[in-house]
Amino acid sequence: GFDFMNKLKLVIPNNSYKFQAQEYIEEFKRYNSNINGSGNLEKYKDYDMWLDFLNEMKNPKNGNIPRSTFFVVRECDNKIIGMINIRHGLDNFLLNEYGNIGYSVRPTERNKGYANKILHLGLNECKKIGLNKVLLVCAKNNIASEKVIRHNGGIYWNKIDTKCEGKDTQRYWIYI
Repeated sequence: GFDFMNKLKLVIPNNSYKFQAQEYIEEFKRYNSNINGSGNLEKYKDYDMWLDFLNEMKNPKNGNIPRSTFFVVRECDNKIIGMINIRHGLDNFLLNEYGNIGYSVRPTERNKGYANKILHLGLNECKKIGLNKVLLVCAKNNIASEKVIRHNGGIYWNKIDTKCEGKDTQRYWIYI
């Protein structure tokens, strides 16, 4: 059944989430966990500079593929549960490294089914920007991620080596 306590929405990062965003990054550091889909949030000391960077990435002037980054927020308490980064197309680099979508769930909210919902919301966003198929990548030993991709319609394509995930990265297509 539908659980309103776990309803999620995508939110464009803004100043009202500044403190929460810092907490989010700190939690990943505390758990010594990799963070994906953050639009490089963890690399910025200054939140406003990161917001400027995100705006540049939405409309890149240098010919790069546009990217959209969202906080994934739980509606009942307005808490950031995860983040997702959507690349609006694929160049050679994205085709071989990151695919169209990167996302993460904060360590204290894992194993609650949120990853499935986050990817589902991301696929809806991809549909809105006119994509009809998207590429997702995960490390071969990342069983949880593989399950989420397959649950959302992922069809195994092949295995490659990447800088992003390392050796034996699996690539999947999802038709939307």
